[in-house]
Parts: sequence; C-alpha cells; structure tokens
Amino acid sequence: MRTIETRFGTIEYEPANLLHFPAGLIGLPTLHNFIVIPPKKEGPLFWIQSVDESEFAFVLTDPTNFFLDYQVIPDDSERNMLQIGPDDECFMLTVVTIPPDQEITINLAAPILFAPKSNRAIQIILENTDYKSKTPLPTIRKQESEAKTAP
Repeated sequence: MRTIETRFGTIEYEPANLLHFPAGLIGLPTLHNFIVIPPKKEGPLFWIQSVDESEFAFVLTDPTNFFLDYQVIPDDSERNMLQIGPDDECFMLTVVTIPPDQEITINLAAPILFAPKSNRAIQIILENTDYKSKTPLPTIRKQESEAKTAP
C-alpha cells in the first residue's frame, strides 16, 4: 500500500489498481497513473487523482448519462493501446469542467476510452465531428421541462 497527499487529504492506494494512461492525457503527456476516487454521494460524477503529480485531479462522467446517443467505438490501434481484443469491454468517459460561474461543461470532442480488463485508458480526439470540447451539461430541470412539453 502507498499513500499520496492530495487536495482530498492523504489517500492510500494499491499500485496494482492504478488506472494507467500509456500516452498520458492530451496536453499532459507525463500524467500516466491515476487513482479513481469513489464519489462520496450518489451521482454521475467522480474524480481521478494523478499519482505522478498530485496537484492534478479531474472530474469524469459517463457522457451517456446526459447524451444518450453519444457513442465512440475504439478502432484497432486504440484497442491495441488499451491491450484489449475486439470483444473486450471498453467504456467511454469524458472530462467535466466546473468553472467558477458553475456553467458545467463536458468534453465530448476528446473522450477517454477505458478498458477494465487491462485497467488502461486513452484520451482520443474525435476528428470530423460536431462534438465540442465545452459542451454545456444539460440540467435535470431543463430535461424535465422538455419532457413535459414534448408531444
């Protein structure tokens, strides 16, 4: 067991359970290993904490919690980086940004592909897409009111 000092306090982790990004994150190529911090309360958001540089932590979510038709299927080279076969599970995650004005956005243009079998992840950039890096997160109230007014 190892420990790391973070904004969340001292966190113990097992090195064998680290989430590994072989290529790092976009713009942060030296960040390879992360701890997944379970949420304290029920909800679709969770943190990953870098163990390479403890000042870096990111909020992630499954984008299909908010955008039901969002789908990214890894190609052969991405599956190779994730060390998985064509039938192995691969999940999509997106980085959530919560600025001071609380206008929460998610990055649909650069999703993270996660393979539980290998505990590896890669962040990719989608090309030729209308997805944005700062897609506003729909609010529950907005979704509910749209559902009520739908025919």
